[in-house]
Amino acid sequence: MRVCDLIDGKSPFISMEFFPPKEREAWPAFFEVVDKLKVLDPLFASVTYGAGGGTQDNTLEIATRMKRDHGIEPVTHLTSVGASAAKLDGFLESLIEAGIDNVLALRGDPPRGVVDFDFNAQEFKHASDLIEYICARYPSLCVGGAAYPEPHCESPSIRSDLDMVHLKVRKGAKFLVTQLFFDNRMYFDYVERLKLMGSDVPVIPGILPIMSLKSAKFILGLCGAAIPGKFLSALEKAHEEGGDDAVYRLGIDYATKQARELIEGGAPGVHLYTLNRAEAVLEIGKNLNI
Repeated sequence: MRVCDLIDGKSPFISMEFFPPKEREAWPAFFEVVDKLKVLDPLFASVTYGAGGGTQDNTLEIATRMKRDHGIEPVTHLTSVGASAAKLDGFLESLIEAGIDNVLALRGDPPRGVVDFDFNAQEFKHASDLIEYICARYPSLCVGGAAYPEPHCESPSIRSDLDMVHLKVRKGAKFLVTQLFFDNRMYFDYVERLKLMGSDVPVIPGILPIMSLKSAKFILGLCGAAIPGKFLSALEKAHEEGGDDAVYRLGIDYATKQARELIEGGAPGVHLYTLNRAEAVLEIGKNLNI
């Protein structure tokens, strides 16, 4: 089913993100995690797409198996970096043949190890170009886009970032999923500003539970999200007093509180970044009881 239709029928909801394991040997354990999290009745599960389309075959197969064997509605990520129209057509036609109805269209990152990558030389320079192409050629698909309550690291300003996301909606995006953030005020302000611009599609907030201080700093270094000072101090104090176990407990509590506040404030649901692990997401989901 199309996610845009599912959202209309169920709110609030939980959705999740997974990434394809690099090694086939890890797939049985991966699908065990999927089965554990199925108990939360996720509205959908997104499956990422490697840099430069590096894992597109795995993305397609995992999404197909999620729907066919596990009864979870998949949303496949699709990036425009390094993609030609012919390559995109092949992937999208395979999705439709597999009965998959949803795509999260992204620009994506350069292939690993490529220096001075020229985005302007790409056939599809921006995510909005990819969204427009998919919506025009494959109208049966429900296409979503990414949103950034904390502006994208390449955006010159908040306004420029909002303009780019609003363009995605104008080109056909039916829902938006945000990058992770830790200050809910950013989300509520962002959604309000998008509405004032005329974008009225659902904006699903992305939440990452912090499970250790080391992983938090690594992940935040990658995506550029800021941790509120009080929360960071609390994490560091928890680590000093109780190590990663204490950080894990604080991370679960914070993510639960953050998700609950977002839903109470009008968010249609919450999108949980699983990192392919079940325990934290299970606990948050059970705490929310939705």
